[in-house]
Amino acid sequence: MKIIIDSYIPYIKGVLDGVAEVTYLPFCEITPETVRDADALVVRTRTRCDGRLLAGSRVRFIASATIGYDHIDAAYCRAHGIRWTNAPGCNALSVVQYVASALSYLSLRDGYPLWGRTLGVVGVGAVGSRVAAWAERLGMRVLRNDPPRARREGCTGFATLRQVCEEADIVTFHTLLDREGEDATYYLGNESFFRALRRKPVVVNAARGEIVETEALLHALDEGRVADVVIDCWEHEPDVNRTLLDRAVLATPHIAGYSADGKANAAMQSARAVSRFFGLGLDDWTPGGLPAPYGIDWEGMADVREFFLNTYDIEADSRRLKEHPERFEQLRSNYPFRREPVAYLGGQGGALMSEVERIWMGL
Repeated sequence: MKIIIDSYIPYIKGVLDGVAEVTYLPFCEITPETVRDADALVVRTRTRCDGRLLAGSRVRFIASATIGYDHIDAAYCRAHGIRWTNAPGCNALSVVQYVASALSYLSLRDGYPLWGRTLGVVGVGAVGSRVAAWAERLGMRVLRNDPPRARREGCTGFATLRQVCEEADIVTFHTLLDREGEDATYYLGNESFFRALRRKPVVVNAARGEIVETEALLHALDEGRVADVVIDCWEHEPDVNRTLLDRAVLATPHIAGYSADGKANAAMQSARAVSRFFGLGLDDWTPGGLPAPYGIDWEGMADVREFFLNTYDIEADSRRLKEHPERFEQLRSNYPFRREPVAYLGGQGGALMSEVERIWMGL
C-alpha cells in the first residue's frame, strides 16, 4: 500500500515506512496526479480534500494532523467510501499558551492585571474549554458562549453572544468554521457583532480567519469599538490584509497551535489512526525527539504573566510577520516549535512554579 504524508508534519517521518510505501511531499505537491495511486493521505489544513483532489484516486483513508477539518469535504468522502479523521484536542494547550502569552503581553504593556477582568470565550470545545479553565484559575470572570452545547446541556453556565458583547473586556474566538446551518460561524464577528460591543474589548482570533470579517473589524477599530486586536488566523491566507497587519498589536502567521507538544500529539493521533484503519500494528506508537525547553530564570520573574512570556515570546513572532508579511507561508511552514508550559515544571521554581502548576496542570 502507498501513503502520502505532508512533509511539513513533524515527528511522523519514518514511522510508517516499515509497513508501507511512504512518499513525503510539501502540501503544494499533493495534487490529483500524486494522490492517484495512494491508499491513504496524512495532511494539514493547507490540503483541500475534495473531488478535485480525490476523484479517480484509490484513496480510502485521510488523516488530518489538525483540530480543524473544514478542509475535508465530508459529503464527498462519505459518498465515495473514503474514511477520514482529524486530531481533536491535539494542540489545544498550545493555543491556550498562545492566548496566555498574548494577554500577558498586553497586561504588562498597559499596566493592568488580568485577574478580575471578564473574558468572553466564543466556542467552548477542545480549545475554548481549556482557555476558559485557564482564565478562571487565573482569577478572571469567564463568559462561555457555545449555542450547540447550551442546547444539549442546558443554558446554565453558558452566555449568549449578546452577553459577551455587552460584558467582556476581552473576546477570544475558538470555534470551528461552519459556513451553513443554525450554528454557522462564518463571519460570526461581523458588523452587527462589533456594533453590539459595549466595553471596547481586546479581540483575539486564534480559530479560523473567516470567523471574523476583516473589513468589519477594521471599521470597529476606526470607530474605537475595539481596543486591541490579536490575530493569528486571517482571511485569504497567506495573503494577509496589510492594513489589519499594521493595526493589530500582535499578528502571527497561523501558528497558535504550533507547539512541539501539539505537533507531536497530532503526529501520534494521525499515525495511530492510519495504523488502526489498515491494521499496521502501530496503534500504540508514541513520538520522541521533542526539543528541550528554553532555560528560564524563575527568580527573575514576578508573576505568572512573566512566566508565559518567558516561555513563549509572542511579540517576536509578531515582529517577524510584520517585517516580512510576504513570508507568511515560510514563517508558518518553518516555524521553530516552542515547548508548552508543562515542559518547564517540576524543577526548583519555588512559589511561582507552584502557582503555574496550579493554573496549568489538569487543563
